[in-house]
Amino acid sequence: MKDYLLEDLNQLRLTLASVGPELTFSFANATTMVANCLKSGGKLLACGNGGSAADVEHLAGEIVGRFGFDRPSLPCVSLCTPSATFTAIANDYGYENVFKRQVQGFAKPGDVLIGISTSGNSANVVAAFEQAREMGIKTIAMTGNRDSKLTGLADICLRSPSDKTPRIQEIHGIMVHSLCRAVE
Repeated sequence: MKDYLLEDLNQLRLTLASVGPELTFSFANATTMVANCLKSGGKLLACGNGGSAADVEHLAGEIVGRFGFDRPSLPCVSLCTPSATFTAIANDYGYENVFKRQVQGFAKPGDVLIGISTSGNSANVVAAFEQAREMGIKTIAMTGNRDSKLTGLADICLRSPSDKTPRIQEIHGIMVHSLCRAVE
């Protein structure tokens, strides 16, 4: 059984070793975009599905709460909750519109939408990015290595250097932590 852990750790090590300057450059631009948004009174909105929704919740908790030290709360809204809003939109407008409708209701120019999707093709995240573009909202996507709909829609795309979902999600988790640390 320990071989599973050792194999996963080795695959993660190889993925980390393949992180190149393109990702670090894009990450620096993303942190600048987020910091400028928050400094100017804007807020972050974030969306994703499944494990990516968990990353969104983690991001929102660290930004609104705190990450490394006590500081004033910063505005970050997870579009994955509350469940009554999410399920009402899904029921009335379809699952593909759950994030789009919330972008329409909550976002304003100066805000930043962060979408996390390992494939980069999640229909509801794509719809939210299309809505954000219509409204003049800046966007940051976290995806896997493959070209996707989000790579073409996002102002900044942070592409994990893997096409395997577990490795992509592990890199996304590191980026969430690094983003929170950079913002603080």
